Amino acid sequence: MPSRETLRLHAGLVDEMAKMLDVDLEEAAIDGSVSIDQISDAVVRCTECPNPAHCQDIINGAVSLSHTPEYCRNKDLLHKLMP
Repeated sequence: MPSRETLRLHAGLVDEMAKMLDVDLEEAAIDGSVSIDQISDAVVRCTECPNPAHCQDIINGAVSLSHTPEYCRNKDLLHKLMP
């Protein structure tokens, strides 16, 4: 199981990537588009990413994004939630 620090880092990456794609995960959970379990699973999938630093660099350098990086383990979920 990933450490608490690792989970916190990747929860932030998932949330920030969602925001870059104009996806509000909290609102999506409230309206039933995604479950809390699906969001938790997305964070765990993110911990398996071999290159979180590259993802963070993309997030830090962008105002918004039209798609996730190709290697993103959550691209299907995040693209499904995009407006």
